[in-house]
Amino acid sequence: MIVLRSIAFNVAYILGSFVLSVALLWALVLPRRACVVIVSAVYGGYISFVERWIMGLRLELRGLEHLPDDGRYIIAAKHQSAYETLKLPFMRRLKYPVIILKKELSYLPVWGLYPWRMGLVPIDRSKGTKALRDMSRGCKKAVEDGRPVAIFPQGTRVAPGVVAPYKAGLGKIYKDLGVPIVPMALNSGVFWGRNAFLKKPGTVVFEFLPPIPADLPPLEAMAQIESALEEASDKLVQDAAESCLRD
Repeated sequence: MIVLRSIAFNVAYILGSFVLSVALLWALVLPRRACVVIVSAVYGGYISFVERWIMGLRLELRGLEHLPDDGRYIIAAKHQSAYETLKLPFMRRLKYPVIILKKELSYLPVWGLYPWRMGLVPIDRSKGTKALRDMSRGCKKAVEDGRPVAIFPQGTRVAPGVVAPYKAGLGKIYKDLGVPIVPMALNSGVFWGRNAFLKKPGTVVFEFLPPIPADLPPLEAMAQIESALEEASDKLVQDAAESCLRD
């Protein structure tokens, strides 16, 4: 059943992404806010539909009370799979976070037009300090527009249980923006593995933890974020794995 579900989901995801990318081209000429709302409702809604009804994968949000009301904050999220990158930019309840993504994605035919128009921040990781400057400028613009910025501080997808360093980029953005950081723990890697074709049904949890104040020294803030994210994500992964075994 998992094999059939995974095949059906991947077909629906690839074909649906292409069809909707073409069908929504008209939204690119609208003001940015309108474009974000429409694309999120249609494309984000489609992705949520096929995840739930084909793959049997649901999302639970915890700790929403920790999110600042004005949208001016950074989400520092664990990154275990492609799942969170398909969810965060389209989430109305989070004020449509701006994510940092690989510049290569903006070169994809048709689909690559949408990250640019929606205000997402593509960066070329090979550019070193220039990439950091570009990232900082894009994040400042997002915060000025009242949208949170979602950053994966480890810089890449990391499977549950694997130890990987936290990059300095988050510390620079934190210092430049002067806004709180809300750590976001998750367990997506239990169900949707890194580069895995097969995906398991279950409940992915995004857990927002108490915010890190805006005025801490960057190194101290980074240490707090790493400690909080690793502990909370390990707990979510353990609970999810135990639930899978019981099922």
